[in-house]
Amino acid sequence: MKIEIWSDVACPWCYIGKKRFEKALSQFPHADKIEVEWKSFLLNPSQTTEPETSLATYLANHKGMPEEQVQQMMQTTANTGKREDIDFNFDGVIPANTVRAHALLQLAKDRGLGAQLKQHLFHAYFTDNKNLDDPKELFRLGGMVGLSEEEIREALTSDAPFRKVERDLKEANALGIQGVPFFVIDRKYGISGAQEAPALLQALEKAYGEFKNKQGQDLEISEGDSCDTEGNC
Repeated sequence: MKIEIWSDVACPWCYIGKKRFEKALSQFPHADKIEVEWKSFLLNPSQTTEPETSLATYLANHKGMPEEQVQQMMQTTANTGKREDIDFNFDGVIPANTVRAHALLQLAKDRGLGAQLKQHLFHAYFTDNKNLDDPKELFRLGGMVGLSEEEIREALTSDAPFRKVERDLKEANALGIQGVPFFVIDRKYGISGAQEAPALLQALEKAYGEFKNKQGQDLEISEGDSCDTEGNC
């Protein structure tokens, strides 16, 4: 059974969703029968990288909200993250375009290293406050999962990985995905948002029970916390 997960590495709820999904999968007795594919999603494809701008200021300008309100929202998210063993350091986050990071993820996915690199990218962005649009940082992170410098250079300079990113975005649009994380189970069930591990586990069990009786139905979607393309998290 295949599970596809659309997410952006600049999305805090995607990080929380990854943790919760992995917790659910660790409790699922048929985990060895599950194929997981990480899909690219860009919350703001046209975003410019702004190393001198705080995330709170960037979001306040982008969303047209008072910065104090944005700070409160980030604190709420940080508190949720703590319960999932995530140390969100929002004060130091560098607003960055993530398309290069996704191109590198496409390479890692082809090498069976997608989940590992995804974790390193999340941690680098939200905890270590690294610039994910900086090729030097991407070379470092790619090396951490065993990718060679030659492979990384190819991923960041050739068209193929970026075309794969675009393909994932088109698939998301075709499925009507407006916010992430978004989980698609066996192209039959959709789970929107970073739902709690028990809810994800229940969805896995339900989908697996029907795995051998696939029918081409529209996605049945359940809702949870997510980030959307309007900058709402």
